[in-house]
Amino acid sequence: MHAPRSWHHGLIAEWWAIFNTGGPEIDYYGEFVRRGQPALDAGCGAGRLLLPWLRDGLDVDGCDVSPDMIEHCRAAAAADDLEPRLFMQALHQLEPPRRYRTVVACGVLGLGSTRAQDEEAVRRLHAALEPGGTLLLDNEVPYSSAARWQRWTAEGRAALPTAWPDEPVRKTAPDGREFTLRSRTLAVDPLDQCIHMEMRAETWRDGRALAVEERELSMRMWFRDELVLMLRCAGFASVGVRGGFTSRAPTPDDDTLVFVAQRA
Repeated sequence: MHAPRSWHHGLIAEWWAIFNTGGPEIDYYGEFVRRGQPALDAGCGAGRLLLPWLRDGLDVDGCDVSPDMIEHCRAAAAADDLEPRLFMQALHQLEPPRRYRTVVACGVLGLGSTRAQDEEAVRRLHAALEPGGTLLLDNEVPYSSAARWQRWTAEGRAALPTAWPDEPVRKTAPDGREFTLRSRTLAVDPLDQCIHMEMRAETWRDGRALAVEERELSMRMWFRDELVLMLRCAGFASVGVRGGFTSRAPTPDDDTLVFVAQRA
């Protein structure tokens, strides 16, 4: 198996650490973590979920495939006098130092991995749980983006790769540096349900370019019933599906589904 190919390194990891700090997932998953500790944030990145939970005194470990993201997480934790247990592992190679009552895998399944690696990842997540433990895994549905969904067709794929957008996303860091971020679609394989993307990150200060980085990432798209079957085949005794970060049943209009799986 090849190593997961991720763009969460260098400037892009720094962007995530500085600017990607909120979201409904923090409180939503946090309630599960409060009811079931210890917990693992599997794919913790720079600590978007992990750090608020640690500040609340919850017993949570973190792992990620990117050493850069782990270091950003460790530095942010140290600024709050926190010393979380962090380790660098891909999900399909997960061998945590202990077992957990709750494992959260937020926005990570299918990133830079093969189909076989995703299947192994779910088995490893099952093994990381104590008996009766809960896995919480979210998944963006393949049709959530109309622009990307059109690329699944022969006509849409013929227009790939797309050009870089003229206007990037721009944000200013606390130290005064300006960051810009662009992304584009390189290729789509509808049989493998995989989209290949490229991202370009730049930093500027006083109108002068400081650094530019380009990185690629594959994203595997999973449908609801595929994931339910994969979780059951991995050994989970029950699998529930929720619409978005709520307690209700999913609808066709939900962009994100949350899978709540119990180990027997």
